Amino acid sequence: MAQAAARHAGESLRALLAKKERVRLLAATGASQFEFLQCLGVEQGIDWVRVELFHLDEYVGLPVTHPASFAKYIMERIIQPFGIVKYHLLDGTRDPQQIASEVGKAISETQVDLAFCGIGENGHLAFNDPPADFETDVPYLVVSLDEACRRQQVGEGWFATLEKVPRRALSISIRQLMKANEIICVVPDERKAKAVEMCLHGPVGPEAPASILRVHPNATIYLDPASARGVVGDGVVGGTSAGAAG
Repeated sequence: MAQAAARHAGESLRALLAKKERVRLLAATGASQFEFLQCLGVEQGIDWVRVELFHLDEYVGLPVTHPASFAKYIMERIIQPFGIVKYHLLDGTRDPQQIASEVGKAISETQVDLAFCGIGENGHLAFNDPPADFETDVPYLVVSLDEACRRQQVGEGWFATLEKVPRRALSISIRQLMKANEIICVVPDERKAKAVEMCLHGPVGPEAPASILRVHPNATIYLDPASARGVVGDGVVGGTSAGAAG
């Protein structure tokens, strides 16, 4: 699955770089992206110096030195190994509204070409927990994290206890993510199966935030056999293709 998603991402990036001087990329973090990013890192023919990077979300109050910091993740797993020189990090230690405003202004300057994302155990998209705000046009939001989302962070080993998981975060908004020209969503693991089924087969709406991907004209969801167990076959739902790989 990770190799298939990385090949797709590599093809998209090479095609974009062949016709544009600079490509704008929105990247996801978290345990679900580990193998995908490793595979993407060995894709050939990508001039990462011409890629401008944004990321989806960050915890409010967490310094970049914390093991769970997404800015740290982005630096160590994408920016440094890939050689990206232009990037916009969400600083969890500064005033969150100010950061949301600054990075929001930067990402709004022109269209994002390609976005990577995952689906949370509660169906969240970025840190937009249910019920997600499908209406706001604000690019980045300060959001409250629900208990299911926070428990996922403990389960993945980022925090020792639920009490240590921050209760607020900065997150790309649903509408801003949906403005990306293309979206590649990578969702491995059996613990995501219920959320995948809900988002692909249930109603499109705020209670299943990632269900919105089904109305994007150019989104692909990569699943492994475990996460796809509740998905009936491979195919296209709206403009979004979804299927199991691996």
